[in-house]
Amino acid sequence: MYGLSDEDLQIQAKAAAFADELIPFELEAELNNGDLQKDVTAAHKARAIDLGLYATNMPRELGGRGCTTLQQVLVQEQVGRVTNALAWVAATPPSWLPAIATPYQLERFVKPTVRGEREECYAITEEGAGSDVDGIVATARRDGDEYVLNGEKWHVTSYNSADFAFFQGKLLGGEHQGEHAMFLVDLPSPGVSVVRTPAYTHTISHHHPIVAFADVRVPAAHLVGAEGDGMSFAYEWFRFERMMVAARCLGGAQRLVDEMTAFAGERQVQARPIAHLGAIQAMLADSLTELFAARSLVYETARGIDAGISVKVQHAQCSMAKLYASEMAGRVADRAVQVFGGRGYMRENVAERFFRELRVERIWEGTSEVQRSIIADQMIKRGPRVLA
Repeated sequence: MYGLSDEDLQIQAKAAAFADELIPFELEAELNNGDLQKDVTAAHKARAIDLGLYATNMPRELGGRGCTTLQQVLVQEQVGRVTNALAWVAATPPSWLPAIATPYQLERFVKPTVRGEREECYAITEEGAGSDVDGIVATARRDGDEYVLNGEKWHVTSYNSADFAFFQGKLLGGEHQGEHAMFLVDLPSPGVSVVRTPAYTHTISHHHPIVAFADVRVPAAHLVGAEGDGMSFAYEWFRFERMMVAARCLGGAQRLVDEMTAFAGERQVQARPIAHLGAIQAMLADSLTELFAARSLVYETARGIDAGISVKVQHAQCSMAKLYASEMAGRVADRAVQVFGGRGYMRENVAERFFRELRVERIWEGTSEVQRSIIADQMIKRGPRVLA
């Protein structure tokens, strides 16, 4: 199926079995604000590490799994079948960092993160700058052997569980005045504080607070790469995350297709399964057809990345994968709620949870509108045949 190798199939099977282990915990998490007991979550994380599903995107020489992009997609697709972000324990640390990290940064941040001892979060988005990262107004100023960081960041996902953050700001002074720079900030640090923690549509344990950085001092050794490099790292991070979003959307849609197909075959109306009704058949058929198309697109994009296609082409194709897979999953979730009827509106039902959870996939890591802009721009510059 899809030309997967034996190694691909093995890691896919491990990820599928792990997802099946997590699914029974969904309702408990849903009814407890997304939280499970800490020892349970720790056990799930340890299990992910033991199965080789943790840090699949990190180099083997640093303790990661060194998986291909396609294999990373296969893992994230399977864990995407789990609601309430319970499968985020199968984490993917920043794979772009090792190539430019200093020996100090490798030892202090990268290797412990690969081992599961540290966890990162990203402080990039701002109230007036979301998908348009260049619109940020946060600043970084060199002061001797330190940098002084200032700014207010929004949607800092997983801040409540992270112990360091990537902070992006524009440089004040020096030859790179106004350019972007990225820094590693230990948490907690003096001057870093939570402004407030908004409630979001989904029910997960990972919070997305608004975080203030007020005259936060970090050593110059915590500068990632060089001054002026910040945007290039953001773009690489976006490419990777868009592929993982697409993969998880495949998993969510697959779970919904399975669940609503089974329900439609069992639910009786006038002594007949609703699966015999034309309207229900249309929803089932459209959902599976779109899932097949999305999966083919995402897998092919992953193979292209593994084959080393142009980064510019990758950028457009990752946008295509995220755009189509996220919107497909949203349509499938809407149909699933309809197939389940009143049950589909109950929080204990998987369709209701995915209906809420999948909505954000069209927003974070770049909205659908931004993806369309990226794709169209590359079509004009390179021609449609280069991208597809």
